[in-house]
Amino acid sequence: MAEAETKLNHSMNTNHLIALSLGGVIGTGIFMSPGYFIKTAGPLGTIGAYLIGALLVTLVMMCLSELSVYMPTTGAFHDYATKFINPGVGFVVAWLYWLTWTIALGSNLLSMSILTQRWLPSISVWEISLVYGAIILVLNLFNLAWFNKSEAVTSWIKTIALLVFIIIGLLMVFRVVPVHHLQTLPDFRELTRQGWLPHGWGPIIATVLTANFAYSGTEMIGVAAGETKNPAKMVPQAIKRTLIILIVLFIGAIVVMGSLLAPSDKALVTSPFVEILNQASIPYAADVMNAVLIITLFSASNAGVYAASRMIWSLANQGQIAKRWGRLTKHGLPVYGLLLTMLGGALSLLSCVYSAQALYLALTALSAFAVVGVWLVIGWSQLNFRKHFLQEHSLSELKYRAPWYPVLPWLVIIFCLVSMVGIGFDPDQRIALIIGFPFSLIVYAYYQFRHRSSKKGN
Repeated sequence: MAEAETKLNHSMNTNHLIALSLGGVIGTGIFMSPGYFIKTAGPLGTIGAYLIGALLVTLVMMCLSELSVYMPTTGAFHDYATKFINPGVGFVVAWLYWLTWTIALGSNLLSMSILTQRWLPSISVWEISLVYGAIILVLNLFNLAWFNKSEAVTSWIKTIALLVFIIIGLLMVFRVVPVHHLQTLPDFRELTRQGWLPHGWGPIIATVLTANFAYSGTEMIGVAAGETKNPAKMVPQAIKRTLIILIVLFIGAIVVMGSLLAPSDKALVTSPFVEILNQASIPYAADVMNAVLIITLFSASNAGVYAASRMIWSLANQGQIAKRWGRLTKHGLPVYGLLLTMLGGALSLLSCVYSAQALYLALTALSAFAVVGVWLVIGWSQLNFRKHFLQEHSLSELKYRAPWYPVLPWLVIIFCLVSMVGIGFDPDQRIALIIGFPFSLIVYAYYQFRHRSSKKGN
């Protein structure tokens, strides 16, 4: 495995890792979801839910840092689960994570195309989707330097756009920037206008579950560890900086939305960012935000294709699928993993348009289920890794040590299990369990059958 690993391109640095993670995380989870939750859980309830999500992802990333620094590998939690839990668990996690980003690719291509039609109404959704898909494939297939530069540019554009929105919003809250036609109270008083928890704890619990998913993508840093120049230094740095950026931006954006739009405002579930900028009399606000949303979806798709293709390569590299799927280009990029991911994204796109709505909802729910499943496996892997490591080594030999062991990994496992169980109490998310658990069991059973068959063949 080590010999194959060295064939991969190793040109990523801390800034590339941060850009990759931000590219995967900053998407519809912050630009579109919080407005709905403010209506149902209230501004303070939504802020609390996203803070809990931030706490969980911080704990998960601490576990991932220890694993990635000790064993930097392209495949990350799939490799860690295979080595420290069970090869079958690693196999399931790899396919769940691949499916997560493949499904997201299809829906993102469709969304980008619809948004682009605002300016190009005469061009069909399919033609625009093909153009975006081709650009993403080229950026991922021919040279990792192109991917790094494109992801850095798009990630920082939407990060800066989100930061500018927060600054303008705060100036509006304090009425430094004139506010037109808004009936909300100034100086954050709108946050408690209808009480601290206007609809009780029920909506907040459902919001906590979804807030966890809003942070998904941070774990991409672990996937890229095997293509990093100096993992021991760069991985912990990238994780720390990424978490700080995300928490500040996510909570800041929700505070602004909750302070400037009342829970009854229809704009919360349609276009809260555009509405707030329009109320500040900023010209071309709708077009600017439309462009930012396209960049957001493009960046998330780009990062997702990177992560999904590396999962395919990792499975082939370990011999869990046919070795030919691990073929690399002359630039050290997994060509078949990229092509399979793009094909899967195209099939997901077809399901958006032609298949029954229930099918697409089921696939999306499975994507959400996989995120928490991956986080649980990261905590479980670190728990087992430390036990395994201390049998032959001393703790001082670890270049990075996750704090509060074994409390930390157990907290991750418990929080993730509670999130999964809690999904069952939300009718809109329950399908994730109905689809997710059987799918995982089928994939696990397939691995066991294939493994036993290969043993008999030998």
